[in-house]
Amino acid sequence: MGSKQIAQETFDDAVQENITEFEMDPEEAVREAVQQFESQGVDLSNIVKAVRQPASENGQKQKHEILLALDSLGRAVADSDLAEMAEQLVVFTDQCKEQLAFRYLAAQNGAYSVVFSACQLASGDRSLMLKAFCTLSALLDGQPDLLDSAGQDLLLQTLTEYREDAEMTLAGIRCVRHACLKHEQNRQDFVKGGVLPLLTGAIVQHGDSADVVRTASSALRIMTFDDDIRVPFGHAHDHAKMIVLENDGLRVLIEAAKAFTDNSSVLSELCATLSRLSVRNEFCQEIVDLGGLNLMVSLLADCVDHPDVVKQVLSAIRAVAGNDDVKDAVVSAGGTDLIVLAVSRHLANPQICEQGCAALCMLALRKPENCNVIMEGGGALAALQAMKAHPREVAVQKQACMLIRNLVSRSRDFSQPILEMGAEDLIAEARAAHRDCDDVAKAALRDLGCKVELRELWTGQKGSLAQ
Repeated sequence: MGSKQIAQETFDDAVQENITEFEMDPEEAVREAVQQFESQGVDLSNIVKAVRQPASENGQKQKHEILLALDSLGRAVADSDLAEMAEQLVVFTDQCKEQLAFRYLAAQNGAYSVVFSACQLASGDRSLMLKAFCTLSALLDGQPDLLDSAGQDLLLQTLTEYREDAEMTLAGIRCVRHACLKHEQNRQDFVKGGVLPLLTGAIVQHGDSADVVRTASSALRIMTFDDDIRVPFGHAHDHAKMIVLENDGLRVLIEAAKAFTDNSSVLSELCATLSRLSVRNEFCQEIVDLGGLNLMVSLLADCVDHPDVVKQVLSAIRAVAGNDDVKDAVVSAGGTDLIVLAVSRHLANPQICEQGCAALCMLALRKPENCNVIMEGGGALAALQAMKAHPREVAVQKQACMLIRNLVSRSRDFSQPILEMGAEDLIAEARAAHRDCDDVAKAALRDLGCKVELRELWTGQKGSLAQ
């Protein structure tokens, strides 16, 4: 993707030139403009790649459809015409949902203030409020910077006042979710404003609503992200602790799962959130004590053919296995065989291979007894098959190398059987192909008893060779 940026106006002018000067039809003119700018290394991800529509009023400049919709909504809001506003909110929302470029162009032309005013104007009219918050959610998707403090206050107030209304709760949480993804300051502001008890409370209050439970769980998980590249140190860990210690988050999530034993998408989301909350040893143990591990193992067995679910469950098992006692509980519950089965069943899926190897790696760490179970269950062979299937996936190669090392570091008897599976060549290939694999691959080869070639670098000082 290119790194250069252009304005929407520049792109539109190029399209218009293609139409008027070179007599191209509209579709051809757009394609030619796209090709022209991309060949120059321009990033067009935020550009609407379409011909501007004729304006609805005489004398008005041609505009893109999204801006015509915004104009109509703006007039309805300015006139306090609630019936027209309701209609235009739907039209504008549909346009926003088309693609990020549409939303970006609308935002550049003052869409947030119009939509926020619509939310305020809709106050007290439940049906209209639902439409307005749906529009706000659509606009914020991918554009969390738009939300200001007044918008945050409005969302928190709405979630508080309408906490017993499932639809309004869902609409508000969707706005919060979009506002907090990749935006650390919004996360911190919402947490300070009291959003965490509102989210856990929504899961309890509307535990029979799959949409509310799934979306609220996702919003809680986003509060534990550290995905804003503008902020060197976020509060992800602190937020995770607050969810668990101050809002009984683990119990809320695990209890919620019991109502959706046949809904894999909800269970997958709950597992993903549990894995983000497994940040302390005692939290991992609490998940087991509350029945969370049994939930994960059952889910892995029942949904082994659903790759999205399998990936999240493997990630959750990997997270809770950071606790040494939980490692034993996973093995006792038959988790190792199910992990190996999942990797073997989805050998073509690099993410499942990575998470499966990582989970087995955690179970094997400092646990020779668990290594026996993993070896007997075919864990080493599954890892090597994953390496063979994904030679270009550095994450798969790395996790598989670490698993092999953990299996043999305290159980040297496993070295020969693993070498007979072809481990040496696969690990050497991973080391040669991926710089990030060099250390773990070298360690695995050493612990397997292989001869490891040292790479010597001259440092400029006599007798000083760096490996």
